Amino acid sequence: MVGALQYLTLTRPDIAYAVNVVSQFMYAPRTTHLHSVKHIFRYLQGTINHGIFLKASSPVAIMVAYSDADWACCPDSRRSTTGFVVFLGDNLISWRANKQPTVSRSSTKADGDCLHCC
Repeated sequence: MVGALQYLTLTRPDIAYAVNVVSQFMYAPRTTHLHSVKHIFRYLQGTINHGIFLKASSPVAIMVAYSDADWACCPDSRRSTTGFVVFLGDNLISWRANKQPTVSRSSTKADGDCLHCC
């Protein structure tokens, strides 16, 4: 069921976070995870007309991209996450979110108020 939901996130980015969280526990699923998956399916049943739709816009479409990164922001694993979205006009055409594969721990301490890179 979770594998099917992962494919569905290509056209339903509104469920991407919930599916990502549930899929992290598939190595040892529990009853609460099954309840979460069923809740996602009930949400999908009530929002059948939602999803990524491409609509016609002006002849000159402008491509815009946004990105963001957070260091150690995941409250569960303390891993960093990064992500981006790309729009062509008003249409979302690409997006991605990554969690860092390992936790970084730095023992470096900065002297002074700020660091400058050249």
